[in-house]
Amino acid sequence: MAHVSAAERRPQLIKAAIDLMTREGVAAGSTRAIAAELGVAQATVHYIFGTKEGLYRAVMDQLTQDLVAQVERAAPTDGGFEETASVLAAALWRTVREQPASHQLLSELTMFALRSPALKESLETHYRGWTEVTARLITEAAERAGQPLAQPVDTIARFFLAGFDGLTQQHLALPDEEAEHTCLQAFVSAVVAMAGGRLELVAVPTD
Repeated sequence: MAHVSAAERRPQLIKAAIDLMTREGVAAGSTRAIAAELGVAQATVHYIFGTKEGLYRAVMDQLTQDLVAQVERAAPTDGGFEETASVLAAALWRTVREQPASHQLLSELTMFALRSPALKESLETHYRGWTEVTARLITEAAERAGQPLAQPVDTIARFFLAGFDGLTQQHLALPDEEAEHTCLQAFVSAVVAMAGGRLELVAVPTD
C-alpha cells in the first residue's frame, strides 16, 4: 500500500470525522470510530492530532473556515451599510438553510467544548474568529457609506452573532420559513439601528 503523508492524511481524517459526527453525533466520534470511517489504524489519528480533542479542534476550525469563506465571498464591495448588512445576513442564513448539518455539528461541538478544558481555547478561537470577521465586514461597510458607528464595532458584531445563533437554533429545532424570514428582516433592521442607521424594516433577499 502506498505511503500517505501526515499532511495528506490530516484533511482526510477531518472530513471523515465531520461525516461520521454529522450522521451520528459528537458522542460517536471516538478516535477508533473515526479511524474506521476512513479505513486507517487508530494510531494514525493519534499520530496526526495527538488526542481526540486535537481532532475536534481541527473539525471546529474546518467547519468555521468553510462557513466564513462562503459569507466573505458574498460580501458586496460597493454597497451601502444597510445593503451590506442585508446581503451578509442572507449569505449566512443561506448556509443555515443549505447546510443545517454543519451548523448542528458546530452547536454540538460547542456544548461539548464548554465541558472540556482541553477544547476551551479552541472554542474561544472559534468565536473570536467569527467576531473579528463580522467586525471587519461591518467596519468596511460603514467606511464605504461614510457612516459613523453609534456603538463599538465589536459590540455590534457580538449582537449580530448572538442573534444569528438564536435564529439558527430555532431553525434547527422548529423550522418555519415564513416566520424565519420575517424575523431575519427584523433582526437585520435592529443591527442597522444599533449601528446608527434608521429604525425601519430592511429587506433581506430570500435567495
